[in-house]
Amino acid sequence: MRASVPHIPQASLLAKPSGLQITRAEAADRICRLIQGGRTTVLTGAGVSVDSGIRAYRGPDGRYMNPNYKPIFYHELMDNTEKGQHFRQRYWLRSYLGYPPVRDAQPNTTHFALASLLHSGNISRIITQNVDGLHHKALTRGAGQYWSPRRLQEHILELHGTLHRVHCRRGHVVDREVFQDMLSETNPKWHHFAQELERTKTQPRTNPDGDIAIEHLGISYQDFIVPICPTCLSNGHRNSIHKPEVVFFGESIKQEVKQRSYEDIESSDQLLVVGTTLATYSAFRLVKHALELKKPVILLNLGPTRADLLPNIEKINMASGAILVDVASLVIASGSHTDPVLLNMLQSGVVNPPLPDDDRVPRAAG
Repeated sequence: MRASVPHIPQASLLAKPSGLQITRAEAADRICRLIQGGRTTVLTGAGVSVDSGIRAYRGPDGRYMNPNYKPIFYHELMDNTEKGQHFRQRYWLRSYLGYPPVRDAQPNTTHFALASLLHSGNISRIITQNVDGLHHKALTRGAGQYWSPRRLQEHILELHGTLHRVHCRRGHVVDREVFQDMLSETNPKWHHFAQELERTKTQPRTNPDGDIAIEHLGISYQDFIVPICPTCLSNGHRNSIHKPEVVFFGESIKQEVKQRSYEDIESSDQLLVVGTTLATYSAFRLVKHALELKKPVILLNLGPTRADLLPNIEKINMASGAILVDVASLVIASGSHTDPVLLNMLQSGVVNPPLPDDDRVPRAAG
């Protein structure tokens, strides 16, 4: 089976740096005027969560910029053979240790700025490539009494799924915290190891998908036990093939998610793209679709993207954390909002980017 990790095209990387060379105030004003122009859909990527301590995939030290890195593909994880079992041991041990930092990450100022714009009705939809749930967390923290799970689902589309649920091969779904407890119960040695990591605050490098690099520690996966699905067992089946509700490389996005993403673009008047290189085609095609429909598109991202060479796209070469609070403040002030919920959200959010490092650790085979 042919599958590969999507990258930014070489032509974009070699091209002259693109984007408007404007001040922070000018950038905030430009995005403010876009949002005020009508119904706005926002498409976000991993760059949005960097200030929450979660690394971007393709930043200067992003995991996908490492030429040695080879992720586990969908067909490897779901392979019902001994080889597939080795892949699952590797994946679930790394994910078991790497999930707590993502689970505990706090929304940053960009998450709260977008939450305030969504809550005030100034943007209509968020489509996120992120699987960390931080857009949801910002809204429930800032205005939880107004945002039921159903309303959140209506306004935030998780294009690539979520880390916070797990399902077995037969479709039985459990909350990720429940699955973490199952992994702890079947792997007491690793549970103790995880507790030591938290106690000593020596958490290895965590990636946006909740995966951590541990090969350099000389750790073997061979004794890690992936638990049997209890629902399957109660029905007379022994099944230990599980995956998080995240779209893996080599796996297709569900048709209903793809259709919803197109509808969110079509129902809007313009598109704001924030914190993404658009390397994955599932996101890039949404930008192309908006441009085909003659909708204004602004791309706010620091560094090259897959869309840099597209015509009729306006790029601002700047990190979202630098200006989105300013944008939200301008937009909300122009509507004469004095809602204390909105004012509180505009003053909320962490700014805790991860320390830079040099990731050159290759992946073990299984």
